[in-house]
Amino acid sequence: MPHFAVCDEADMFENLTERLTQSLRTVAGGGRLNEDNIKDTLREVRMALLEADVALPVVKDFVDKVRSEALGQEILKSLAPGQAFVKIVHDELVQIMGEANASLNLSTTPPAVILMAGLQGAGKTTTVAKLARHLKDQKKSVLVTSVDVYRPAAILQLETLARDLGILFYPSTSDQKPVDIARAAVHEGRIKAVDVVIIDTAGRLHVDEAMMQEIQALHAAINPVETLFVVDAMTGQDAANTARAFNAALPLTGVILTKVDGDARGGAALSVRALTGKPIKFLGSGEKTDALELFHPERMASRILGMGDVLTLVEQAERALDKDKAEKLAKKLKKGKGFDLQDMLDQFSQLDAMGGMMGMMDKLPGVSPAMLNQLGQNQAPDRMMKQMRAIILSMTPTERHRPDVINGSRKRRIAMGSGTQIQDVNRVLKQHAQMEKMMKKMASPGGMMKMMRGLKGAFPGGMPPGMGGGAMPPAFKGMTPPGLRSDKGK
Repeated sequence: MPHFAVCDEADMFENLTERLTQSLRTVAGGGRLNEDNIKDTLREVRMALLEADVALPVVKDFVDKVRSEALGQEILKSLAPGQAFVKIVHDELVQIMGEANASLNLSTTPPAVILMAGLQGAGKTTTVAKLARHLKDQKKSVLVTSVDVYRPAAILQLETLARDLGILFYPSTSDQKPVDIARAAVHEGRIKAVDVVIIDTAGRLHVDEAMMQEIQALHAAINPVETLFVVDAMTGQDAANTARAFNAALPLTGVILTKVDGDARGGAALSVRALTGKPIKFLGSGEKTDALELFHPERMASRILGMGDVLTLVEQAERALDKDKAEKLAKKLKKGKGFDLQDMLDQFSQLDAMGGMMGMMDKLPGVSPAMLNQLGQNQAPDRMMKQMRAIILSMTPTERHRPDVINGSRKRRIAMGSGTQIQDVNRVLKQHAQMEKMMKKMASPGGMMKMMRGLKGAFPGGMPPGMGGGAMPPAFKGMTPPGLRSDKGK
């Protein structure tokens, strides 16, 4: 069974995705897009973007570009008008969000200095720790410090996070000057030959002159190679306006959107770059230090349009997969040995540690936000997986390796031990039998296609809507997801 990580942007774009996918399905007509067959859809697209709190100038420019690109465009025989229009909208979404991931520029004489700016409450200190962990995972040595002399708790928070991550921390106190702390931290980084020094700055509740003067002085003193603006995605187009204000005072090199797992509508992601000209480099969610991911405009555009994000799924699986266990399981299956309940438990444990089933479903093409929301309200997939783990853990080693020995009396004991019913135990045994068939198919030639067909039986009650025979929504059937095309041109 593949391993997938959770995606936290689902909430951020949920309403926008639902509105856009519904409106784009209505485009109809012959072999050419024209004003008549796109007029109503353009109006819906405009409303969807405004409801997502995208800045009005950005919405107007976006709709004008889509209209201009669409009018009179010949439609390939392999595409319906709706599919052709979806590709135009997708390409313009990519353009507005930045075309490609903008990586950090660390090509300087070490240490590369990163200055973090932002308002109070945006999650800046936590983001410093997340970025430090990301760089550590990239085999970079990192030193962090805080110049927030107004909030000793912020300094203590960063020191604690750095200690937990095993990252160097340069101490500071509230009676020091921010510029002196920053210079000393960079000097310390140079002495200790670290690759990167990250400086956490003070925030305010709103943009004010004192804050701007202080951070301008910091920037002039340390000449950072990256100046990143950390902003709360939940503030919508206000986030973009705040970023624009900072960009006027500082030479920003990029933006990190935080709290994308909250009840935001996506307006910040679609407005920030258009209003500042600066790329979104990372997305952050939650408090855990591993909850930071690179921002890929093309993948995000595909997700907004309900096309999924298979590339990110693959990358996350590669990072999180326990390769030793996977190889052992593969060898076991190739030798014709069965997929037992202990193997099933191992798969669940890894999936659970990475956030559960919801993350996998979020990135699959055609899984609608409405369906994810419905499942998410009661956490049905992950709650079910937790119950199944409890049942398997109540079994003896013999029962896990040889499910055929589990008779009526054993089922009663397992049910009592896991706080469940006998029918729940029966459901786990049935689920295991289905997964065992899938694993055998995977181990055989052409196994992946067989496995996908077998997935229909792996979900109680059948495949979730949108994951069955036609995974793509009606408007996207027959369409290769953008990013997997051989022709990148319009």
